[in-house]
Amino acid sequence: MDLGIAGRRAAISAASKGLGFATAEALAREGVRVALCSRDRGRAEEAAARLDGDAVALVHDVSEPEGARRFANEAREALGGIDILVANNGGPPMGMAHETDFATLQASVNRCLFSMVALCQEVLPGMREQGWGRIVAITSIGVRQPLGNMVYSNTSRAGFTGFLKTLAREVVKDGVTVNSVLPSSIMTERIRQLVGEEGIPRMVAAVPAGRAGSAADFGCVAASFCAEWANYVTGVALPVDGGSDASLI
Repeated sequence: MDLGIAGRRAAISAASKGLGFATAEALAREGVRVALCSRDRGRAEEAAARLDGDAVALVHDVSEPEGARRFANEAREALGGIDILVANNGGPPMGMAHETDFATLQASVNRCLFSMVALCQEVLPGMREQGWGRIVAITSIGVRQPLGNMVYSNTSRAGFTGFLKTLAREVVKDGVTVNSVLPSSIMTERIRQLVGEEGIPRMVAAVPAGRAGSAADFGCVAASFCAEWANYVTGVALPVDGGSDASLI
């Protein structure tokens, strides 16, 4: 499918592997010029080399707001502007709500809320000035139905989702859409760490689709929000979960 975005410029944070890389790969196949970042130069350069077309590897730690801003600024310089932002970051550690550690919670909020807000703020002026932009955030199904033993992710990502929904209503008139994609049961390195190899069969058994999703499945959905023809879709938090979410709306 032609998304109508060939030649557009995308900044994708934390994209050397997993869902971030899968989204970068889907956009690159559409002819989008990509700037991706990782904290590790070797992983960033390897990821960029695997993409079709023109890809730029940058080294930034986007777990703090200043690092996120530096990534956006360097990506803008490298690409000559930013039309698409894919806001992604590594997930917080596991933890129970009744045992919440405030230092861990603060670090999780910095990583998954404050840094991602800073990233959005840094790219917005250019998008609004040119009258076209796409912001797509990768969050978690935990923003719809909190996951057990995941209080740090549930709390910080839910806050970011509230920001995204508010922002979407403010900037759509300027030609900028803001959406998020909520992965669940997508087979990535992080899922293997959280669930453990012994837990994967139980996870898959609970998915109506009868299988785990692939990172490529997810990346194609995330990229579709960036389409030229997706200009009237904004403020959406879309689960990509093989039918696991049983809610009506």
